[in-house]
Amino acid sequence: MTPTFSSDTQPSTEGSPAVSSGPTRRHLLIGAALVAVAGQSQAQAQIDQAAPAFTATTADGKNLSLESLRGKTVVLEWTNHDCPYVKKHYGSGNIPALQKEAVSKGVVWLQVISSAPGQQGFVDGATALKLNEQRGATPSATLLDASGQIGKAYGAQTSPHLFIINPQGVLVYKGGIDSIATAKVEDIAKAEPYVKVALTELAAGKKISHASTRPYGCSIKYAS
Repeated sequence: MTPTFSSDTQPSTEGSPAVSSGPTRRHLLIGAALVAVAGQSQAQAQIDQAAPAFTATTADGKNLSLESLRGKTVVLEWTNHDCPYVKKHYGSGNIPALQKEAVSKGVVWLQVISSAPGQQGFVDGATALKLNEQRGATPSATLLDASGQIGKAYGAQTSPHLFIINPQGVLVYKGGIDSIATAKVEDIAKAEPYVKVALTELAAGKKISHASTRPYGCSIKYAS
């Protein structure tokens, strides 16, 4: 499966998928639509600006607002359990390990599921909790965003797609989990771990070296 890319940064060549030499009209139309969506996202959720506010229902039936988390570092992780790129990072234990480490240091890690009902990746709360248990995942909470309102507010394009918000409520990172855009588990060890590095730099009071990177993965299955 070819990953979807955001266009907010220049893509690197490492790990990029092969490109067909003869695009069809259908491919061009799909590409134009993706560019249009990415362009819309650039007007939202900007680095060094206040992160878009939200209140969401969690998988265990509670209400959670971003405002209630002020004073804490927050990670938003868009996910889709059926996506090969998500399976890469969960099946290998990469994302569960990142979650565990971050939460142990006081970070609030929020999974976000923005797949619409009937679309790939859509689950109810009970299923989301069961999936996390099966995969050894330990997010602070899982947000159910079937309307896509939160995802669109942030300009989330792919699963996975990650955003980091500092304790002052400012967006300080958005992009991919790492630097190699493949579904191959063996590439994790070779990739630059953007999210892990960003969290380490933020905790140390340093400027994040790569604040905006290229996300990769399956397109988010928003409601039309």
